[in-house]
Amino acid sequence: MNGPIRRVAIGVFVCLGLLLAGVTWYQVVRADELRADPRNPRPALSERGKERGFIVAADGTVLARSVEDPNDARSFLREYPEGETFAHLVGYSSFLVGTTGLEAAYNSDLRSRRDLTISDLVAALLGADLRPKNLEITAFPELQRAAYEALGDNRGAVVALDPATGAVLAAVSTPGFDPASLLTNEAAANWESLLVDSEQPLRDRATREIYAPGSTFKTVVAAASLDTGFANPGTTFNDPVAFRLPGSEATIENANGRVCNDGDSATLLQAYVRSCNTVFADLTIQLGAVDVGITAEALGFNQDIPFEWTIPQAVWNTEQLAADPAALGQSGIGERDVRATPLHMAMVAAAVANDGVAVNPFVVRRVLDADGIAVEENTGSDLGRAMSSETALTLTQMMERVVTEGTGRQAAVPGVRVAGKTGTATGTGGFSNPWFIGFAPVDNPTIAIAVFIEGSEVSGESASGGSVAAPIASELIQTWLAIGS
Repeated sequence: MNGPIRRVAIGVFVCLGLLLAGVTWYQVVRADELRADPRNPRPALSERGKERGFIVAADGTVLARSVEDPNDARSFLREYPEGETFAHLVGYSSFLVGTTGLEAAYNSDLRSRRDLTISDLVAALLGADLRPKNLEITAFPELQRAAYEALGDNRGAVVALDPATGAVLAAVSTPGFDPASLLTNEAAANWESLLVDSEQPLRDRATREIYAPGSTFKTVVAAASLDTGFANPGTTFNDPVAFRLPGSEATIENANGRVCNDGDSATLLQAYVRSCNTVFADLTIQLGAVDVGITAEALGFNQDIPFEWTIPQAVWNTEQLAADPAALGQSGIGERDVRATPLHMAMVAAAVANDGVAVNPFVVRRVLDADGIAVEENTGSDLGRAMSSETALTLTQMMERVVTEGTGRQAAVPGVRVAGKTGTATGTGGFSNPWFIGFAPVDNPTIAIAVFIEGSEVSGESASGGSVAAPIASELIQTWLAIGS
């Protein structure tokens, strides 16, 4: 081959190589980016043509399904029969705004694979079933609906767990939204409206947002003091009107601005039942950040908790608090630096109910193939022992006293022994964030619950966990026990 022809051939091969490299770059390296580009209509059209599997509740109620589009036999429409009630838990699958909730977590199982991609053609040749799978979840619609109605117009959340397994019995965040509004021709406009809504209905306050847990965190501090032998229910502490934080001019007072007991001394039991900030700030400082941190971490704080989607870590900053006694005292009453989701505080209640063993929460009980045969099953898993059986029993007795004679009396259920702890964290704008965690029945717990209200106001004054969150817990415990009876 002479020189000129050789140079032309080399040039042609170089150009082909560059072309091949460019095609590879766009089809392989940038494939996900281009697929997600909002200017690309092909994924949306593809999703509209795919059938998705069912999502059903523990009692068989259909929560999500695909039906044929009456205007286009090649397309499917997604329906959410329970609407706002399950919006955050089930989520949505929208060809315009994406997927969330269980729809996102199990997207690869729920979507049909009949789309003629090379991988699916190979799978079909190997005998794989390309039909969508279905999900059976642990939540009970009757309890879910009751929680949604009980929260009413409040911004807040309810999470209820089976304390023995971690199965989510209900998980509600309010305000909700209708997932169907994101599947219509007005989906883009509806999405924009949700984004600018001042009530922030897209926020999943039950599992994806962390808040100061207020006095419900005293349960963790009490568990640490009992487990280490530092204190028992009868141990006495000073009972001042205001507790001065070490190295600071700041003080901590009780919610009513009074002493906890008689102004001389108060026992750990009295302080827990009456939710006395002065005693628990003092106790936490004496106990130390490390010992509280050991119990908190055994209860899942500072850890990634396995769940259907990523949930934010509950926070207890041991190292920082060990060096700052004033911050430690504030954090010991559930303020300052401690944070947790309502889901996580339900885990704390469940651990006490479960003889001191913490369990991992889960929502999906079974993944079913198109013929209804289970291909995956979840029966729950333990996070580990968080406290001794003796500590759990003592703490249960203390929590029951909160409901029978303390700040949680409005959580009482006639004829049922209920254990609980109230909390009222400092919110924004002068409002409070009421909490209640608890479980029932005390002698055979079948439900552990956390109720959280964001920015509550009653008659112009800040509300408390005992007056706002506890009654909701009472109502939901009654609903649950009626379901199981």
